[in-house]
This record gives sequence, structure tokens and C-alpha cells, in this order.
Amino acid sequence: MSIQNVRLEVMQFLEKKIDSFVEEFLIPVEKIWQPTDLLPNSEGENFIEEVKELREIAKDLPYDFWVTLVGDTITEEALPTYETWLMDVEGVKQKGEGGDNGWAKWLRQWTGEENRHGDVLNKYLYLSGRVNMREVEITTQHLINDGFDPGTGRDPYKNFVFTSFQELATYVSHNRVAQMAKKYGDNKLSKMCRLIAGDEMRHHHAYSHFVKKIFEVDPSEMMLSFQYMMKNKINMPAQLIRESGQKIGTAFEEFSNSAQRIGVYTANDYIEIMQKLIDKWEIEKIGNLTDEAEKARDYLMKLPARMARISDRLITPEHQHIFKWVEPAKM
Repeated sequence: MSIQNVRLEVMQFLEKKIDSFVEEFLIPVEKIWQPTDLLPNSEGENFIEEVKELREIAKDLPYDFWVTLVGDTITEEALPTYETWLMDVEGVKQKGEGGDNGWAKWLRQWTGEENRHGDVLNKYLYLSGRVNMREVEITTQHLINDGFDPGTGRDPYKNFVFTSFQELATYVSHNRVAQMAKKYGDNKLSKMCRLIAGDEMRHHHAYSHFVKKIFEVDPSEMMLSFQYMMKNKINMPAQLIRESGQKIGTAFEEFSNSAQRIGVYTANDYIEIMQKLIDKWEIEKIGNLTDEAEKARDYLMKLPARMARISDRLITPEHQHIFKWVEPAKM
């Protein structure tokens, strides 16, 4: 049997448990928070006063903070790209022979939860008065137009490594923004980002659970897929981000520098996430591996320390790039 057919069989095996995954890792629509729970009430008599208060607090947040928050928002709003990519993974399709495909059901409900993130952050940015929303909207449309390639192909094993990593990375980023917003006295923004971070952590638990299950039934191929993704490095969803009039990807490095300068997401975070996945999946204990998969495990076990030695030599530029999203006059 080909590797592709084995992967499909594993996906079909896991699909039988999809309802339990939905119940364990996702929250029913009627119970989960919605963006309007966290924003000034547009139907209320005090709406204008609440917006004025939000704008007054927003004045004190520093420039790199705004750049990072805008970049995080744009990343969340490019959700159509991520759903399209995941719907093309081997074993996922809109409809199966017996009706609704279980994986499609999972992805639609995951997308429904993720959609709220960009929604609430976009409204906050709009009300804050600190951001050039038209430039943000142009960047978002470009990011969706330009697509996204995480380097996984249609391989579900590689895709689940990517989503396990990426959901934890977005948790780190949103959680740090929440902590900084609270420090600057913006409790509303802090709560938004804290709740978003909570969603991302649940989603991380889900995708990492899928990988753990695959390790139980196809350990060697799962190990090789994990090695492949770590060796080639995880492409961030905002990798192709650009401002108006720019070429694809030209804004990513400066956005990344802003996040690194204020400590929202750093090279050390990347390494720590890698180590957490190694520990979570307990790859040192996995048996019945082929010789090639054993070598892959050895590579993975040594990789965090090797990358840490390299990251210690990295220097983040102190110079601030002035983005079209956040104008100097608004600083």
C-alpha cells in the first residue's frame, strides 16, 4: 500500500471520532463569546462615551505595539486562505459517500471560531482612531489574494504538525499582547486578546491531539513528517504580508522585527514551541520506528539546542520602520 493510501486510511479512522473531537475542543455557538460582548454597545445610550474612553486609552499604546496588533489582526482576517488550504488536505472533502465529511464538519466549526478573532480586533482598530484602516484593509486583501503555502502539500501529517505549531504560536502572540495592553491600562483590549489566546490554545490542543493519535497508528511516517516540517521551518501565515504598492512579502520582516522588539513573539518562542511539541508527543518514547524514522527522532531531539545557539547571535534592529497602517502623526 502506498504512503498516500495509508495516510487516507488514518484520516478515515480518525474521522470516525470527529464528533468527540468537536465536543472536546470546540465550544457551541450559543455558549462562546461573540465580538459584541467585548466592544462598546452601539445600541446603548452610552455608546459615544464608551468609544471616547476607548480612544483616550488607545493614545498611550506605543508604536511597535500598534504595528504588532495590526499585523496580528491582518493575519486573523486572512482566514479564508487557511480554510481553503485545509479543505484540500488528503482525507478532507465537502461531502463523503455517506453524506457530510467529518473533517469538513470539524474545519467549518474551527473556522467559525477563528472568524470571531479578526472580527473583534478589526472593530477595535476601527474605533481606536490610531490606525489607517484603509491601508490595513488593502494589506488584508493582498494577503488573501496572494495565498499561502505552508510547504505541506496535501499531506495531513505535515498539515497537523503545522497547525499544532501555529496555533500555539498565535496563543503566545495574543497572550503577550493581552499582558501588555493590561500594563498600559487598556483592560478591554486585554480581555479581547486573552479570550482569543484561549481559543488558540484549545485549537492547539486539538491539532496536537490529532498528531498524537497518528503517532499511535503510523509512528515512522509521522516522525518523518515532523522532522520535515522542523527542518524546513514553519512558515508564518503572515509571511507574504505587504503594504499598498509593495511586492509580496516585503512587510513581513519589519512586522516581525516590531513583534520581536517588544517581546510579543521572538526567536526563542519559536524554539520553545518546538520543544513543547517534542515533549507533548513524547517522541523519545515512541517505538517500532524504521531506521530512517530513528534518525529523524535523533535530529529532532537535538534541534532545539542547535537552534538556540544560533538565535543567541541574532540581533533585532532598533530602527522602527514606519508602516502605512500606523502613521507617525498618530504616535
